[in-house]
Amino acid sequence: MERLLPDPGPTTPDEQYSGLGLVDLAHADRPYVVTNFALTLDGRATIAGRSGPIGDRTDSRVLHRLRTQVDAVMIGAGTMRVERYGRIVPDPALRGHRERAARVAPDPLAVLVTDTLDLPWDAGLFTAGFGRVLILTSSDAEVPETATRVRVQRHEGRVDLARALSSLRAERGVRAVLCEGGPRLHANLVGAGLVDEMFVTLAPKLALNQGPGLLEDGFGDAGPTDLELVWMLAEGGELFTRYRVRR
Repeated sequence: MERLLPDPGPTTPDEQYSGLGLVDLAHADRPYVVTNFALTLDGRATIAGRSGPIGDRTDSRVLHRLRTQVDAVMIGAGTMRVERYGRIVPDPALRGHRERAARVAPDPLAVLVTDTLDLPWDAGLFTAGFGRVLILTSSDAEVPETATRVRVQRHEGRVDLARALSSLRAERGVRAVLCEGGPRLHANLVGAGLVDEMFVTLAPKLALNQGPGLLEDGFGDAGPTDLELVWMLAEGGELFTRYRVRR
């Protein structure tokens, strides 16, 4: 991997995406929020309904290393249904890194956002029995018994992301959150002015307009948002960028 900006030179995903100190950037009233997405050259976040085919092995390493830097990982219901998450940090070495270097619990809190509670309850995230899951929902449906510990926070009408993040900070001590999608959840976080940084991988592929973009069908009135480029990396034709939201 080569660092193109700001100081050109060789680097690695482990070096570049470790020691970010995201937990030290927590706001007084909410966690520090970063997002991570891979996009095709024509700006699509999925191919054939999944994000996995867009990035290569390096993009996967980047994602798993980013998960070591936060207290919680936020996932939309659509992404959960398609990707069927298992244990958020399956690698024991990375769980050890979370404890030693990043000063966070071995397993991040999984935060699922769903209006309907239509979730794949047989997915590994629920059946493996590791870590904790918090479900944010506006549904009053019952949650089935699961091997993994699950808690539910219910909202009226639709999930209030600002309230949810404030609660994560005040009641659970969450200092940094990584949002992995999908594009609608991402758009809603950006629209509410709740995103602090965006990690975007640009893959040398064309989806030919199949699938959603980086931000899709969101609500909110944040308006145009200026970003500051923190770094740009390259590996095997892919570009790895980190942007900070200008306040």
